[in-house]
Amino acid sequence: MQAVILAGGFGTRLKPLTYTRSKVLLPVLNKPMIAYIVESLPEDVDRVIIAANYKKEQLEEFFGKNDFGKEIVINEEPKPLGTGGAVKFAERYIDDRFLVMNSDIISSLDVGDMVRFHTEKKAFVTISLWPVENVSEFGVVRIESDGRITQFVEKPKPEEAPSNLINAGAYCMERESLDYIDNPDRLISMEQEVFPRIIEDGRRFYGYRIEGFWIDVGRINSYIEVNKILLRRQGKRFLVGNNCEIEGELQDSSVGNNVEIGKESKAISSVILDNVKIGRDVQIENSVIGEGCIIGDGAKIINSVIGDEEEIGGGRIVKGERVWTKPIPEGYPDKQIGNVVRV
Repeated sequence: MQAVILAGGFGTRLKPLTYTRSKVLLPVLNKPMIAYIVESLPEDVDRVIIAANYKKEQLEEFFGKNDFGKEIVINEEPKPLGTGGAVKFAERYIDDRFLVMNSDIISSLDVGDMVRFHTEKKAFVTISLWPVENVSEFGVVRIESDGRITQFVEKPKPEEAPSNLINAGAYCMERESLDYIDNPDRLISMEQEVFPRIIEDGRRFYGYRIEGFWIDVGRINSYIEVNKILLRRQGKRFLVGNNCEIEGELQDSSVGNNVEIGKESKAISSVILDNVKIGRDVQIENSVIGEGCIIGDGAKIINSVIGDEEEIGGGRIVKGERVWTKPIPEGYPDKQIGNVVRV
């Protein structure tokens, strides 16, 4: 069995952190996001195809140094292909039933149980589902009592919604489903173009409901939130990496390796990456501090993101900002490219 992990995006909503790294290598509790996805795969998956484009050499280096007990193929896309195009481009590596996983979604999904559900239902495609409160912001599914999906309904009025379940970004598919995807010479959305055709043809299309937690780590606030969720699930109020000197206070925060935090400083609901030096009496709240940053005494950083290797002078107040003083990498887009997961 194979798994395709979609990791080709730029992660523009996470800039400036993604100016210097692949989005999927952003650490969540000091472990790259993509590691959570690979580790969630059942033992039956013996080959993992990473659909990559931006910063693909970083992915090659990471998987070259870390053994997950599975064959890892870094499948470089010539250009962003969308969810459907990326899967079709990986077709030569797929010889059986396969999984598709979005690299920036972290959840409590039991992937093995979803595969068993798929087998029991003799499904052609099974997608994961997650309940939402505000259905009018999403595409929701029309689902039968046995779990069969018959329609996607885009942003319905609450009183007209057939369910409160949205596509949660993990799929189990029979190899024949690849025939529904055109050869990728453009962006192809699995969710908006391929799945509706499969349903229209009457193929067995099912939904598997996730219980527990689900978060799309596509924005800074959700990146901070996923760290907090996993801290709570581990019964911790904070996490500190190796070789750190912490004299200040931490609340609901994750701290990387080789970090110094001075006396009377506080980090609340924040993520601090590796090799950061934070002075005395610094307040950091609901923010992300990139690798190698220096934060001067008395600074306040609220609802902000500080890019790698930046320096914030003593006493400076940074509120609601994305701090990046260096050139933006060549070719980096000014807005999101590709398909969102939801339909």
